[in-house]
Amino acid sequence: MEVIVAELAANAVTHGRVPGRDFELRLSVVTGSVRVEVSDTRAERRPPGPRDLRPSGPLDAGGRGLVLVDALADRWEVLERDRDGAPGKTVRAEVDLPPRRRP
Repeated sequence: MEVIVAELAANAVTHGRVPGRDFELRLSVVTGSVRVEVSDTRAERRPPGPRDLRPSGPLDAGGRGLVLVDALADRWEVLERDRDGAPGKTVRAEVDLPPRRRP
C-alpha cells in the first residue's frame, strides 16, 4: 500500500500541480479493502486508466509508476473529481484485506 500512496502522491505533485492549489490524499477502509484516493485540480492532464495503460520502454526516464499501481492494487481507476465543484481528477486504488483482517 505504501508504494501505491507514494506513487499517486508523487504523480499529483509532479503532473497535477496547479500553482496555488494542493492535492488531496484520502485513505479509508471500505468493506474488505483499503482505499487510497488522490485528487488534484488539473483537469487537462488525465493519466491513462487501467485499460489504456502502456508500459514504458527500457530507456524511458519515467512512466513506470502507474504500472506499479496496476501490479500492486486489486482495483484502480481514474475519475472526474467530485468535490465542491472543483475541476480535476481523482485516482482511486484499492487493496483487498486478507479475510482474517477485515473489520
